[in-house]
Amino acid sequence: MAILKAEERTGSKRSSLRKIRLSGFVPGVVYGKELENKSVSLDSVKLLKILRDEGKNTIINLDVNGEQYPVMVTEVQTDPLKDSIVHADFKVVDMEAEMEAAVPVNLAGEAEGIKQGGVLQQPLYELSVTAKPQNIPQAIEADISHLEVNDVLTVGDITPAGDYSFNHEPDEVVASILPPQKQEETEAESAAQEVEEPEESNEKEKNE
Repeated sequence: MAILKAEERTGSKRSSLRKIRLSGFVPGVVYGKELENKSVSLDSVKLLKILRDEGKNTIINLDVNGEQYPVMVTEVQTDPLKDSIVHADFKVVDMEAEMEAAVPVNLAGEAEGIKQGGVLQQPLYELSVTAKPQNIPQAIEADISHLEVNDVLTVGDITPAGDYSFNHEPDEVVASILPPQKQEETEAESAAQEVEEPEESNEKEKNE
């Protein structure tokens, strides 16, 4: 479990938050069922490294002025221009109680259908799971190498690789391989619509 030190803070004015960020720290809030909300500040670089190395569902041992809390990051606000975190929310978790979490799906392998010219579609990029905090996976690997044209991979086809369960119907589609002609037809229809629209517009102008 990653350990991250934080300091409790009292200032909430914009000038105080700006000062925290300029010093290389990030403001945050720690909350929980049996914990009064605590405003904290912590090292933004260390937090970013933990999230990149271990994933968004990792359990962090947050040390606030010597008192430690097992937490998960529930929300992160970032500055896209600077690629930096500007605020973070942490939820204290009960390590013995199950909870729900969204886990990214990674498709593994090259589908046979793609080799045949088929088109891959992925309706679900995340799956909701229920598990104790320490059993929540950082990613779910789904092998699609066996999929041929017109085949689908459903939630029921994925075997959990740990002590967790899916909060989805078994027939929900995670990935599918469309026939090549469907893609071509869609492109042809789009091109036809682009041609038709100006003609209709020109006809209206003549009538006017």
